[in-house]
Parts: sequence; C-alpha cells; structure tokens
Amino acid sequence: MNYWPLLGIAIVIAGFIRRYNPVAVVIVAGLASGLLAGKTPGELLALLGESFVSNRALLLFAFTLPAIGVLERAGLREHVQQWIGRFRGLTVAKLLVSYLGVRQLLSMLGLVDVAGHAQTVRPLLAPMAESTAAKASGDLPDQEKQRVQALAAATENVGRFFGEDVFLAFGAVLLIQGFYAQNGIVLEPLHIAIWALPTAIAAFVIHAIRIVLFQRALLARAPAPGATEAAAPEHPDA
Repeated sequence: MNYWPLLGIAIVIAGFIRRYNPVAVVIVAGLASGLLAGKTPGELLALLGESFVSNRALLLFAFTLPAIGVLERAGLREHVQQWIGRFRGLTVAKLLVSYLGVRQLLSMLGLVDVAGHAQTVRPLLAPMAESTAAKASGDLPDQEKQRVQALAAATENVGRFFGEDVFLAFGAVLLIQGFYAQNGIVLEPLHIAIWALPTAIAAFVIHAIRIVLFQRALLARAPAPGATEAAAPEHPDA
C-alpha cells in the first residue's frame, strides 16, 4: 500500500501551525497528495473540476456567509428591528407561524437551501422576533431574548426537517426506498412522500401551538403597565 499520499495531511498540519495562507496550504497539500498517488497534472485538474461541480451547492452556501457578515456589520439587524416595529398588528406568533408555513412549503418543493440559520434566522428572523416581542412586552432581559432566538431557530428546524421528507427526490426518501427494495418490498418515492405528509401537518400544528403558548407565557411574564410607578400618597382632610 502506498502511504506517500498521506504526506498531504502533514503539509496541512504544518501549514496551519506555521499560520500560512490556508488556501495556499490546501492547494499545495492536494497537489502533493495527487502527484504522490501517481496522478498526472491533467488527471488532477479533471478531479478538481469534478469535485467543484459536484459540491458547487456547498460552495455557494459558503459564499453567502461573508456577505451576511458584511451586512450585519453595516447594521442589518438594527434596520430589520426598526422596519418590523412599524407593523402594529404583528405578533411573535403570527410571525413565526407564517415563517413555519412558508418554510415547510418551500422544503416540500425541494427548495431546502433557500433559507437557513445562517442566511435567514440569525440576520432576519431572530431580530424580527425580538423586536416584535419587545413591542408587546417591553424591553426584554437577556434570558427572554435567548428564548425568542431559540424559538426562531426551532421554527427553522421543524419547518425544514418535516417539510423536506415530503419532497420526492430527497435523499432520505430515496434511502428508505432503497432499504425496502433490498428486502423485497417495492415502494415508489411518491408513496413514501405521501405518508410523510400527515407527519408534516402534525408537526406544523404542534409547533404552532408551542409558539402560541410561548407568546402567552411571554405576555404573562411581562410587567403590568404602571406597576413600577409608585402610588400617590393619600392626604387626610384637615
């Protein structure tokens, strides 16, 4: 067995220890491993192109992170909170339940990468939920803010996880079909997706109820108007 290609791992470790440019370190390590494995420069370029094409969705996701970071540094969260404060009838329950429904529908259509924690929840949904909750309950302490953020993240998880199982070409659906086929049970992806639909509906209803209950508890924990004001002393008649 040829162990020389493992030298690329040593190059990566040494490059990171010496704090060289990560991109240059990875490129040098890849070229070294490929050449030591007996690949020609043409084969290395072909392998690089195939890997880029097969993982381009991940690369596009990575490109969104710097853009979101620049927008947050420019005050995206503050602008979102100011904008959402103009909607007087909007509540935490209405906001998160609406997002849950849209997220599930998009996932059912296979558009699972349209939204996500990095793209939507952190820069948009969480600040909108915080601003809406603060508008109804006053200034929120840090603990309440963390609860609102956690609920927004949970809404994203539930909407995506239970919605994508209804999509016919989703990997989990095809995995289930392949498992049954190996055991002599023939199932179409459509049948599996249809049977996942009741679970998705139940998940939507259950999480929507959780959101409503959270809003009620948030309002119950909010201080009553005028509770902090001292009562005016009564002066007896002379």
